[in-house]
Amino acid sequence: MRASDAERERIAELLREAVAEGRLEMDEFEQRLETAYTARTHGELEPLVQDLPAPGTAVAPVGSSAPAPLRGSAANWPARIGSTATSKGGFALWGGFNRKGRWTVGRKFTAFAMWGGGEIDLREADFEDREVVIRCIAIMGGIHVTAPPELNVDVRGVGIMGGFGEGPNEDGETVPEAPRVRITGLALMGGVGVERKRTKAERRRLKEAEEAAEIERAVRARQRLEGPDTGPGGGGRKELG
Repeated sequence: MRASDAERERIAELLREAVAEGRLEMDEFEQRLETAYTARTHGELEPLVQDLPAPGTAVAPVGSSAPAPLRGSAANWPARIGSTATSKGGFALWGGFNRKGRWTVGRKFTAFAMWGGGEIDLREADFEDREVVIRCIAIMGGIHVTAPPELNVDVRGVGIMGGFGEGPNEDGETVPEAPRVRITGLALMGGVGVERKRTKAERRRLKEAEEAAEIERAVRARQRLEGPDTGPGGGGRKELG
């Protein structure tokens, strides 16, 4: 069966999603993309994506029957809400605590730090409820909260001879599907800081997505310059290795 322009574009979109999720290297993406735009038949298009899952899905971990929800801006937020809490608080006295990586935030989480410090990282966390309250109390100590830019965060703490508020944030828009997190409490001769920042893996994924878009624009420009001889039905196609 002959392939249409719409079908070639659909394959190109699947390839863009794959490179954005880190499933394809940039050189392989460029090779497959050029092949997609010069393909004449379905038989040439289908092998380009047959080893790729549907966009937005994740491979299930070993021993698990359910797929793991994606993290970062590609997150399936509804899948990250409703788990049983793994932690409902943190305590630091002349020491420190941290909650980071894969963990589930209780609907009411209390953090206390006196002459010590605490770190609460929500970027890869799941949430017990859609509405979460994090209460931070820092007395001559500090608590730092890191959230992804897409999370709905409301900071309402009080600082007395100290600070309670948001610091520099990365650009990003909140999404309605994400949980709502209210951060409240008290900083007495100490500090509670809230920062919106992506993980290194997420920043790398976004950078690769931008590079993929640049490659696609270059491929399209080359196709226009080379003319119909290398378009669908013509020669000059680059086959997958």
